[in-house]
Amino acid sequence: MYLGLGIDTGGTYTDAAIMDMSNGNVIESNKALTTYPDLIRGIKNSIEGLDPGYLKRIKFVSVSTTLATNTTLEGKGYPAGLILIGHTIPKKLASRYVISIGGGHDSDGNEIAPLEDLETIREFVRQVKNKVAAFAVSGYFGVRNPEHELKVKEVIQEITDMPVVCGHELSMSLGAYERAVTALLNAELIPVSKQFIKSVQTVMEEKKIKATLMMMKCDGSLVRIEEALQKPVESIFSGPAASLVGAAHLTCLDTCATVDVGGTSTDIAMISGGIPDISDSGARVGGWKTMVKAIRMETSALGGDSLVWIRRKTYLGPSRVIPLCLAASEFPGLLKKLEKNDAPNERIMDEIIQPTSFFIRSGINSPELLSGDLEEDERAIIEHLGTEPLSISELSERTGKHPLMFAGTLKSLIRKRHVSQIGFTPTDALHVLGEYARWDGRASFIGAKVLGKTLKKGAEDFSAQVKAEVVRKLTLELISFFAEDLKKEDIEKLLVKENFLKFRIKVPVVLVGAPVRAYLKELNEAVDADIRIPAFHEVGNAVGALVGKVIHRTEVLIRPSAAGKAEYSVFSRLGKEVFEDYGEALDYGLKLSHRLILEYMDGYGLEMENVEFDLKQNDVGSRGKNPMETRLVGVGVGTTGKLA
Repeated sequence: MYLGLGIDTGGTYTDAAIMDMSNGNVIESNKALTTYPDLIRGIKNSIEGLDPGYLKRIKFVSVSTTLATNTTLEGKGYPAGLILIGHTIPKKLASRYVISIGGGHDSDGNEIAPLEDLETIREFVRQVKNKVAAFAVSGYFGVRNPEHELKVKEVIQEITDMPVVCGHELSMSLGAYERAVTALLNAELIPVSKQFIKSVQTVMEEKKIKATLMMMKCDGSLVRIEEALQKPVESIFSGPAASLVGAAHLTCLDTCATVDVGGTSTDIAMISGGIPDISDSGARVGGWKTMVKAIRMETSALGGDSLVWIRRKTYLGPSRVIPLCLAASEFPGLLKKLEKNDAPNERIMDEIIQPTSFFIRSGINSPELLSGDLEEDERAIIEHLGTEPLSISELSERTGKHPLMFAGTLKSLIRKRHVSQIGFTPTDALHVLGEYARWDGRASFIGAKVLGKTLKKGAEDFSAQVKAEVVRKLTLELISFFAEDLKKEDIEKLLVKENFLKFRIKVPVVLVGAPVRAYLKELNEAVDADIRIPAFHEVGNAVGALVGKVIHRTEVLIRPSAAGKAEYSVFSRLGKEVFEDYGEALDYGLKLSHRLILEYMDGYGLEMENVEFDLKQNDVGSRGKNPMETRLVGVGVGTTGKLA
């Protein structure tokens, strides 16, 4: 048997699965809690639940994770410095460390302004290098000519050995703002990806697993780990992509939709004819539009660990917290604190100030993981937090401050990963209702009783209300995914009508994730669909990481050169080439597309006879007998089974 080990690290669980790669059968699986910031323990725990005899025979390891997705959704990316060349700084760009300098090119790759502000760049890098984790560089029309981006990258690397990513390295598509966002997100996620991959490699060494290591990208393809480290933004949806591929494999369906209910988010995606549906506009995450090729997906900050909080009514998310039941299993003293905890005045309640909120240090001490220097008020809070969770009232007593005075500071510390919040969640609601039992349900019941009392509900009624809200949101997201022409607010209005006709979904819907069985009955009542829950649904992501394919996409653009010149320019990731006539340019572009895919697959030991190759030519407009623009998109697909 040619055995493969799949590992997926999510916000709550780290899953592991062993598969016989020769026939696709899952042999065994295991789940363990994700241990953040020390991911090694969680990965090690998940693997140690597997048969050691199988582990000795592992030849292929593939991983996926939702850590990057969760990081972006929760706004907890590591700070990065961004240098824009030739355009102004957008107001809504999510970074404190941004400068804009002169330079840039036009659509034909010609320099429109010289790059003269090199000393400004050096000064900027010296000022912020101790406050950021990486740098991003994005130039105006950098995809047409990357020379300015590359020069700035060189200047940064003269000063620091920190990672530097350029916009042209991530996308060949136009759109200065989107490309800048993509480069910035990539830089912010480098520490997250690096930590995860290093953790996997450490455990592999400890367990003496000598195997090829790959990672799933957000388009459902696999890449070697070295490439994943360079471009972590391309793996931002690796967890959802893996669940999609895994769900199709586990149900033997080549066409289906997948609903993946995780700890932090719920992701809905579609696979057609065995190939994941890809978004035409690039991945969107946390409100940011990127240029990353990704599965077409509807994602929302709704998961088993979403915070349930009250202020005259019940709110769900978007923050992720540690469930009360899980925290109580690790800190037994939490039960008494819950029972004695005084409810804050309802007028000051928010996501932080809640009668069921507790806080604990996350244990991040390494300079490599620190998100910049702490402010004085943040240090004061950190000094009072120890190894036991503290409530809002306890923190108020120890600091001598009213909760309103430090609630914002706590939010900042949570965002910077120095503090973790404990609270009531949908997972707790399922414990109260007896539909999911893994940890200490007593804490869940007390929490539901405390929150429900404020709304004049019992613990069971309050928990049932929370579950109903989860189902409503799941239904809303599912219908929204298929009814793209309808706005979510219009769908919500339809859902509240008593005579609402159930929305029909024509393809099978596969549910994956630990708690999904608890929602099956209600989802069947809400939508008309063939809803399935396969065996090993709890580890669908780990299975998907193993059955992904090596997919490489190339893009070559052919356009007439500047006005008055009878020439054609060919743009690719290798740069710009100029030809005297269209025929020569097209011939070069076709051969280049084939060569780029051949070279990429050769790096994986895959011969072209083992690779499916597809090339699409899209011509736009006309210039005499020739097109005004020709776009060549090549796709090569190889299977992991050929990598043994």
